[in-house]
Amino acid sequence: MNDLIVITGQTATGKTKLALDYAKKLDGELISSDSRQVYKLLDIITGKDKEMLEKNDVPIRLIDVITPDKPFSSFDFVQYASRAIADIQKRKKTPIVVGGTYLYIKHLLYGQSINVPENQELREALEKLSLVELQNKLIFINEKAYESLNNSDRNNPRRLIRKIEILKGLKANSLIREFVNPLIVDSTNLKIIGLKHKDRESLVRAVTERVEKRLKQGAVEEVQKLLKKGYKKTDHGLQTIGYRQLIEHLEGRITLEDAKTEWINKEVQYAKRQYTFMKTNADINWETV
Repeated sequence: MNDLIVITGQTATGKTKLALDYAKKLDGELISSDSRQVYKLLDIITGKDKEMLEKNDVPIRLIDVITPDKPFSSFDFVQYASRAIADIQKRKKTPIVVGGTYLYIKHLLYGQSINVPENQELREALEKLSLVELQNKLIFINEKAYESLNNSDRNNPRRLIRKIEILKGLKANSLIREFVNPLIVDSTNLKIIGLKHKDRESLVRAVTERVEKRLKQGAVEEVQKLLKKGYKKTDHGLQTIGYRQLIEHLEGRITLEDAKTEWINKEVQYAKRQYTFMKTNADINWETV
């Protein structure tokens, strides 16, 4: 089984840079899992980092896929990404999925029907087992699933019990199993890295620096060009953070300074939601930046 690296986490944590480091070490190619970077012409505000990618000569998939007026769902992402992963692995290279749109990653790795209900009877039986017995039981059921756990989770009875519960639930329910992508369930060589800010202060600082940088790079001009091309504020791509605020400014409804403040606030709120959703996933190995 080939390796698969997934790098996700909060906004403004350096995910692309880390992905490039892995690509150099592992002869890898990148697959973007960013719901905004799939749109053509949305470059500055979405932070596509094209110069960095070109400088490092590392291919990246799933950026500039569709125009801003077209919808793009997590289902679409899974179709594109699955084909990209297969192609990269076929050429004996390492696919590296990178981005902060956790819904995309969740559906790619776990499918859309992984919510296996709790099995109280099974839990009560498992809770009577020792740590070593739980580890051995998980290894017996699915050794690859055990090896995908980090050291902390391997020594956490609660995590082990839930993992066993999920795997048994998947085997017992063919309907659920049918919708589960085997990448996470059956792969030994999957590594998920999550990047997070150490505290709110560092988060706000990083987001503020990023927004200010993008304004200097021409974020306002980028929005103006999009509107001149005929794209509307109701289009899918322009409904995202940064574009909404700058469109309000260009319409004369708020000042540029107010647009900047609102943009920063929305990015910070989004980053908090990202971590709230991601931290429930025991498969993610967290690193603080």
